[in-house]
Amino acid sequence: MSVKSKILVLGGTGYIGKFIVEASAKAGHPTFALVRESTISHPQKSKLIESFKTSGVTLLYGDLSDHESLVKAIKQVDVVISTLGGAQINDQVKLIAAIKEAGNIKRFLPSEFGIDIDRHHAVEPAASFFEQKAKIRRTIEAEGIPYTYVSCNAFAGYFLPTLGQQNVTAPPRDKVVILGDGNVKGIYVTEEDIGTYTIKAVDDPRTLNKTLYFRPSANVVTFNELVSLWENKIKSTLVKIYVPEDQLIKLIQESPFPANLLLALGHSTLVKGDCTNFEIDSSFGVEVTELYPEGKFTSVDNYLNAFV
Repeated sequence: MSVKSKILVLGGTGYIGKFIVEASAKAGHPTFALVRESTISHPQKSKLIESFKTSGVTLLYGDLSDHESLVKAIKQVDVVISTLGGAQINDQVKLIAAIKEAGNIKRFLPSEFGIDIDRHHAVEPAASFFEQKAKIRRTIEAEGIPYTYVSCNAFAGYFLPTLGQQNVTAPPRDKVVILGDGNVKGIYVTEEDIGTYTIKAVDDPRTLNKTLYFRPSANVVTFNELVSLWENKIKSTLVKIYVPEDQLIKLIQESPFPANLLLALGHSTLVKGDCTNFEIDSSFGVEVTELYPEGKFTSVDNYLNAFV
C-alpha cells in the first residue's frame, strides 16, 4: 500500500468543505483543517469542529491574510484542497502564492465543485462568478502547480429537497416552476459522494492536471424526468409552469442579488445544458465512474425517497 497523502482543507467548516474533511479522515488520510481562531467559538461551527477532532482531524490555525501561517500549514502536508465560498474565490491567489513558496505540494484542488467554468454559456451575474474561478485556474497553471479541478455539477442536497423551487422548504406537491422546456439534462450528485470521490482522486495519477467530472448515469436527468420521478413517488400530477428562456433572461436582469445569481445558474444548467453539452476529452478531463467503475453513487431516484 502506498502511503496516503496528508491533506489540508481550507473552508472545511463550510457547505461542501465539511464533506471533504469527513471523507478524507474516513479514507485514512492524515487530515488537517485550517481554521481561524474565531471559528472555534462560533456557535454553529464549534460542534462541527468537535466532530472533526473526534475523527482524528488536526486543526491548524491560520488565515488567508496571514502569509506565514499559510506557508507553515502547507509545509506540513502533500495536498491542499480549497472549499472556500464564493466571496473568497479571488483570495485564493494568496493561497497559490503560499503553495508556490512552500514548494512541497503534490496536488492543489481549488474551490470549484460546480460546472466546468471553462465550458459554459452563462449570463451575468453567473458569468463574472465563473470568470473569477477561471482566473484562479490560469494562475495555478502559470505557476506550474500540479492540480485537479473537480466538476461535480449540482449539489443534490442543495437542489433536490425543493426541486429547485424558490422560497420553499420541501418538494412541491401542487405546482412546479420549470426553467426552459425541461428537456435539458442536469446532473445532481450527493455531497457525500462528492467528498468520497474527490478524496479518491487526490493520489490518483490519472487525475493529475485534469478536470474530474461527475456524470453517474442515474444522476443525469432532465427536469421533466425529475418531476416525473417525484410525481410517481407522491402518486400525484403537478401543475407545470414553464419559463421560456427570453422570460428567464428578463427575470434575471430585473431580480436583485442573490436571486439573479441563482436564476443565472439555473439558466446555465437547465436551459443551456452546461453540465452535459460537451464531450469529455482525455486531453483535459476524466469521468469519475470510468475511473472508479466499482463506485456506488446515490441515485436521484433514491435520494428523493427521503422526502415522500
